[in-house]
Amino acid sequence: MSEDSVSLNKFISSTGICSRREADVLIESGVVTINGTTAKKGNRVFANDAVKIRGKRIHGKKSNSIYIMLHKPPGITCTTDRREPSNIIDFINFKHRIFPIGRLDKSSTGLILLTNNGDIVNQILRKENKHEKEYVVTVNKPITKSFLNQMRKPIPILGTKTLPSKIKQINETTFKIILTQGLNRQIRRMCEYCGYAVVTLKRIRIMNLHLGKLKKGQWRHLSTAELKKLRLDIKAKS
Repeated sequence: MSEDSVSLNKFISSTGICSRREADVLIESGVVTINGTTAKKGNRVFANDAVKIRGKRIHGKKSNSIYIMLHKPPGITCTTDRREPSNIIDFINFKHRIFPIGRLDKSSTGLILLTNNGDIVNQILRKENKHEKEYVVTVNKPITKSFLNQMRKPIPILGTKTLPSKIKQINETTFKIILTQGLNRQIRRMCEYCGYAVVTLKRIRIMNLHLGKLKKGQWRHLSTAELKKLRLDIKAKS
């Protein structure tokens, strides 16, 4: 089971109201709701879920799992090595120990996730799951149809070939690209192979998680809905 949720009967019993067995009786009697919906045995409670008994909200022990979305600015290195002056841990300065899920190049910007949950890191980064990541890229000269077609197909880099990608031109020198793998400096190497150089690179999405209007250098916790959808997507790919 996921570390960011707890069984409903355990959640109720953690408040000190009753035992797990007594909690099951309450659940079966229909007086327990989660986010306004009548609960059933086997339901799980996620962070920020509203659990009520006979209309009165109860609060269990808080989850220890942390999930943060950061809009990484340029110049920040995605490392936990605090000997690196520009490391992401000192930049975000969070009160608990966290670490990044994957990485973005130092000069790149955009969405990076940080957590203290090693299990979800492995699930998101597992190569065979082919989770989507979306980027906005500006290159150093006008984009051609030939370039777009070449970028969509497997490209030889780092002793292997990239998986096919989805790509859409935005303007004369900017395009969006969706990858399902994460080779080192992949987009930059792909562009270089095709005769282009990357000027700016920004990640705007990881799976169901969108950067949205989060400004450079800002961060926020993932919402309950985002976490639930993320878990469902990971489970579907596993």
